[in-house]
Amino acid sequence: MRTFDRTLRRTGVLQIDSVNVLQRAHYMPLFSRMGPYDVDLLRRASERSPRRLVEYWAHVAAFMPVDLWPHMRHRMRSYEERGHEWVAIRHNPELVDSLIAEVTERGASTPRDLDDGLPRKKVHWGWNWSDTKKVLEYLFASGRLAVAGRNQHFERLYDLPERVIPREHLETPEPTVLEASMELLRRAAVSHGVGTEFDLRDYYRMRPELTTPALEALVEAGELLPVQVEGRAHTSYLDKDAALPRRVHARALLSPFDPLVWERARTEHLFDFHYRIEIYTPAHKRVHGYYVLPFLLGERIAARVDLKADRKEGVVRVHGAYAEPGAPDETADELAAELFDLAGWLGLDGVAVEPRGDLADALTLSVKALDGG
Repeated sequence: MRTFDRTLRRTGVLQIDSVNVLQRAHYMPLFSRMGPYDVDLLRRASERSPRRLVEYWAHVAAFMPVDLWPHMRHRMRSYEERGHEWVAIRHNPELVDSLIAEVTERGASTPRDLDDGLPRKKVHWGWNWSDTKKVLEYLFASGRLAVAGRNQHFERLYDLPERVIPREHLETPEPTVLEASMELLRRAAVSHGVGTEFDLRDYYRMRPELTTPALEALVEAGELLPVQVEGRAHTSYLDKDAALPRRVHARALLSPFDPLVWERARTEHLFDFHYRIEIYTPAHKRVHGYYVLPFLLGERIAARVDLKADRKEGVVRVHGAYAEPGAPDETADELAAELFDLAGWLGLDGVAVEPRGDLADALTLSVKALDGG
């Protein structure tokens, strides 16, 4: 748990996504940084007292450190006043009061619990939300309800904040908007290491009118240092305590929702790596595959692989493997080792490589060598 805590402090946000082709998105950044770990650590940190994490609209839907709750109150008030862009219903006092009263009495509940089993149907990639679900989402965004966890169907369990958020954070005096904005930017800089104003703003999805004065205050205080990054026109900002290693020893598969690559323009500028998620692209139009993970080796992204956890066959299946220009000679061997680590973490027995992509043949040989073949 100490390693988990250190990793969480550095990463700050774990984006949540329901896609489970390989592993749910919020588990992957911790694996990328820690290696194989017990995923129950994340459940304990987000669902058991004392909570270290809580779900909120911190980037998009994401886990964030629970001590950020006071710094999100200005955002909660904004949602309370204008609603959330996905939620048309916000001025329905009767339903709002009724749902809060029912959650107070029942405890943590899903919309389906409160709807008494009303039928639903999926529309496109989204949901046909009931009025109950819409109001619960509004109450969650506005901080009047919190998320106590998720059930086996990955549905949110809504509960009163005082039953979810530790008292010391719930009762912390609310910082000013400037103070809250400075703290969010400060943490974004620690997590990113270096980034432009847009990069830092995007980490917690902040508005420009909040980040500009906060950034000026942090620079004036010497907490962020203006720097130029080769190939980037805009000024970047460096956390004053950021380490500048002579060499980077890294080997990691990155989820499409990993903070290192979620801002695609930053990824392209820093790594010369053009990356788009193709989950919602029709199969015949996909370039690299359905669920493609960049592979970080040293300080470059050396390859990308289209992966699936094939639980029926007990393997991590590599549907496609592609080397990036200038990939080191050891890329296939290092990638194979990382894939076996991933398979073991997922409780699978091995790795199976399909003959698609310019790295597939070399990766197949590396996998066979590690597998004793």
